[in-house]
Amino acid sequence: MNAFTLDPAYLMIALPAAAAGLLLGVLLTWLIGRSRNKRMIEERESAFELANAKLTQTFAELSNQSLQANSDTFLKLAEQKLETQQEKAKSELSEREKAVEALVKPISDALVASQKQIAELEKSRSEAYGGIKHQLEAMQLSQTSLRQETQNLVNALRRPEVRGRWGEITLRRLVELAGMVEHCDFVEQVHTETDGKVFRPDMIVRMPDQRELVVDVKTPLDAYLTAAEAPDDAQRKLGLERHAKNVRGHIRALASKSYWNQFEESPEFVILFIPGDQFLSAALNEEPDLIEYALSQQIILATPTSFVALLKAVAYGWRQLSLADNAKEIRVLAEDLYGRLSTFVTHMNKVGRQLASSVDNYNRAVGSLERSVLPGARKFVELGIHTKKELEKLETLEPVPRTMIEGNDS
Repeated sequence: MNAFTLDPAYLMIALPAAAAGLLLGVLLTWLIGRSRNKRMIEERESAFELANAKLTQTFAELSNQSLQANSDTFLKLAEQKLETQQEKAKSELSEREKAVEALVKPISDALVASQKQIAELEKSRSEAYGGIKHQLEAMQLSQTSLRQETQNLVNALRRPEVRGRWGEITLRRLVELAGMVEHCDFVEQVHTETDGKVFRPDMIVRMPDQRELVVDVKTPLDAYLTAAEAPDDAQRKLGLERHAKNVRGHIRALASKSYWNQFEESPEFVILFIPGDQFLSAALNEEPDLIEYALSQQIILATPTSFVALLKAVAYGWRQLSLADNAKEIRVLAEDLYGRLSTFVTHMNKVGRQLASSVDNYNRAVGSLERSVLPGARKFVELGIHTKKELEKLETLEPVPRTMIEGNDS
């Protein structure tokens, strides 16, 4: 506050105090004047005390009144100031609320958009999760069905007749894949009987030059499936060893049949077909000398990979033989075609000569017409007759330049 600026509340407190001070000064002056006269002091002591008491009472009453008035004024001013500050605070608060709302609105909009996007993502996730769940359930059902079918297949392949039939079907598919037509290049289930014994190889593959390959199918699956289902490595090892021994036993049993002695056109070996590379590979891992042992027994071990290559080679040989057999017929057909072409060319030359004579006669007729007839006809136009169409000029034909081929008249 400025030193020269008087606050109304301050004036209301200071003025009564100044009046009381002035009154007290006057009284004191009077008392001092009276003190000069001792006698007057004694007489007026009682009056002074009475005046002092009254003055004190008056001063107290004035102070109380001034304090009460100042308190009321201060309270009113405080209330007014507080109301003003409250109104100002309300206005500022409203403005700040608007400013904060303006600042928060983009965030609120972004939160709403994010919440909406999150809801859509949650919906998509739920739908995707539901789809994945259905697919997993379907896969589980398929896996269960596949496991059941696999178990049924394994149980079926444990039966010897089913294993044999599966091997024969595999052999047929390979022969068809190699282009060996049934009952043309090979014959299935050929029976021969020697010394009261029936020999029945699974297939005879006929080769060029009347040679034959004897094929017998063996499907050693019992021990192999047992090894595949073994609960531990030791049991699996025992199963694979038994599988290798079974393959060796099939080689020995097939060698004892001596098919090369029963089929005169067969070479001195027999093909033992195993319908699965993994079956032979598993046996070779346990007994690596199986191939050498089979060759010593005049047996060739074949799997689908090697057997189809052998069949392709045989099919190629048949094609080469077919081309050789057809070469003679092709030569006869070529000679006959050449003779026919020679006769045809002779006839064409005759026609050409006749056409040349006709062209020559035509040109003579055109020249005679142009010289003798058409000039007189054109004079009619010059004499004034009217025609709908003019006479065209006749053109001669070019003579035939040469004959085609001078061939024999046979």
